[in-house]
Amino acid sequence: MEFGICDLGFGIWVLEFVSDMGLGKNKVRNTSLSFGEGRGEVSMERRKIHPQKFMMWVAMGSMAMAFAGLTSGYLVRQAQGNWRYYDLPMLFWYSTVAIIISSVTMHFGVRAFKSREMPRYKALITTTLVLGILFGIFQYAGFYQLYHQLQQIRINGETLNQSATVRLNGNPSESFLFIIAGLHLLHLAGGLIGLTIVFFRAFRVNVKVYNATGLEIAATYWHFVDILWVYLFVFFLANQ
Repeated sequence: MEFGICDLGFGIWVLEFVSDMGLGKNKVRNTSLSFGEGRGEVSMERRKIHPQKFMMWVAMGSMAMAFAGLTSGYLVRQAQGNWRYYDLPMLFWYSTVAIIISSVTMHFGVRAFKSREMPRYKALITTTLVLGILFGIFQYAGFYQLYHQLQQIRINGETLNQSATVRLNGNPSESFLFIIAGLHLLHLAGGLIGLTIVFFRAFRVNVKVYNATGLEIAATYWHFVDILWVYLFVFFLANQ
């Protein structure tokens, strides 16, 4: 239920931030101050967090708690025994490198947009999107390999003279891997949708007003799914 609310909310925010990015729109902003208004009021206005950014932080907090609950459930079930240990494919390492680099390019992409370096911004956003898609491809290939490549069965530290693939409907440890990583991929898909919209707007629309609010929201979410995967990947490695 919690994941459903978060995903629905994020879908709404994707539509909101792309309409608020200021790309190709002449937005009239009232920058005048009435008599008697001082710097203190302006400073307070600047310190206020954007409502969409606040909603995104609330959603990310909810998602983080949900994944913390899932990993806690993983540890509780592992302690009960009948737990299979298996090796993660190298493709997961490749996907981790790809998403970390994409987070770096996203960071510099936002900086380039704010500096109005549009050619550099377009190149960085393109690189981020490509790396995000590459992450998804590596993940799919890694799970495909788990599903079809035999591994020797290790239960509770004991190696059996049997081999089997790692499957969703197999040992509880296998089910946990597919469910947790699969839910992360769903959240990553939301980020890819946002990045795709940003990408097309960057190349199809002439920027007249450099409002980075929407881009910052997309970047914040992208960094979140990046950090979340690194946490999950280290968690799975530590428990193999």
